[in-house]
Amino acid sequence: MIASVQHRNRRVLGAGLSLLAGLAVSGEALAADLRAPAAASADWYTGAQTQAVDDSWAIAVDGSTSVTSNSSAFGSVTVTAPVAGSASQSGPRVRVEAIAGTYSYPGQAVASRVTGYQEEGSVMAGYEWIWRDAALAGFIGFNARSNQLSVVDPGNPVVGTGVGLRVAANFYANPTDRTMVSAYGSYSTKFNAYYSRVRLGYMVADGVYIGPEALFLGDDFFRQYRIGAHLSGMKFGPVQMSLAAGYVQDRVQGSGYYSSIEARANF
Repeated sequence: MIASVQHRNRRVLGAGLSLLAGLAVSGEALAADLRAPAAASADWYTGAQTQAVDDSWAIAVDGSTSVTSNSSAFGSVTVTAPVAGSASQSGPRVRVEAIAGTYSYPGQAVASRVTGYQEEGSVMAGYEWIWRDAALAGFIGFNARSNQLSVVDPGNPVVGTGVGLRVAANFYANPTDRTMVSAYGSYSTKFNAYYSRVRLGYMVADGVYIGPEALFLGDDFFRQYRIGAHLSGMKFGPVQMSLAAGYVQDRVQGSGYYSSIEARANF
């Protein structure tokens, strides 16, 4: 969609773009105090932020799950780490992501319902720029994806296993002391798969934001958008979490509902 992911209906449901994204995968990514004297790494899954810079951690692990009423369920795990220096400073990054899920849809060229199974892995390198109130990161690399169907469906061209070039970018900012905006997007030449997510938030508690989100995802087989709301930045010990839910519209499956859960832990 890391996401975004994270977060696929009918290829998510057919493609299952990294959900997450945003959450993120990458996420859909969750914690960075961009207003501290030395800004911390922004979360592109949840838009949450920590309240103090912590230079002790070396990697961030993001996990996300996304389910739709249109018969799709996907999960993702993303690991991001600085190549040199601290994660709270601008510098080169590496990102590894794994996505897996299942989906079903009425066959396009067969008189039966088709179930799809997708697994994907990505390895990317990039750079993150961090300022006092914002962070921007860009990545480029490769992804390997396998898409299998329960029955042969000539109407679905997104089948098989292959490797593609993948690019991704995430942005986070605090326009004011109580507001946030985050965005994530990715694209792969394998099946022309894309995923994007934008979140806006207003702080309702210390580091906790609530607001709207919009997602757009698709590939050579399906197109889908989601409109919903998120609650981001809830802390449970060393883990920060995000919840989201809303409306989904898919080209093949029609309308439905989605929900997602994302979490981040720093090590």
